[in-house]
Amino acid sequence: MNLSIVGKQLELTDALKSYVENAKDSLTKYNLDIISTRCVLSADEKNGKKGFSVEFAINLAHKNTIVIKQKDKDVYAAIDLAIERAKKVLRRHHDKITTYNTKEEIDDTPISAVADDVEEIIPMRLDSYKPIEIEEALNELKESSKQFLVFIDMDDKMRIIYKRSDDKYGLY
Repeated sequence: MNLSIVGKQLELTDALKSYVENAKDSLTKYNLDIISTRCVLSADEKNGKKGFSVEFAINLAHKNTIVIKQKDKDVYAAIDLAIERAKKVLRRHHDKITTYNTKEEIDDTPISAVADDVEEIIPMRLDSYKPIEIEEALNELKESSKQFLVFIDMDDKMRIIYKRSDDKYGLY
């Protein structure tokens, strides 16, 4: 990753350069493809008050340039605040990428892999295609050892009759 430090109306000391370099190194922890970083330090004087402004321009691969501007009375404080804002932006971008990749991996799971984990469901047709009375279905369920019976009633509706735990019968 390339780093260029520019001073406008400000003398760049070795301490200031090393401070910016150390601050820039903290941006690499998000494993993003940072191509280059440009830091512009400038001194401002308005209404007799001295101040400093820091501008970071971070070029990422496959993304637009991130520009962060920060002003403060102290140049080191301005650098720290700008780096914290840059970390926040890079962390959000990193989280977006990792969340997207995780979702993509889930969505790209082959259907055969999912089908192997689930037992095969075989569709079956009802034994009786002709409609039967509810009383007939109840008698058939009483005579069998089944828990429930699915049938078509006289109104051509699919119904379910089932044994309840209190030895009574329910009907859907």
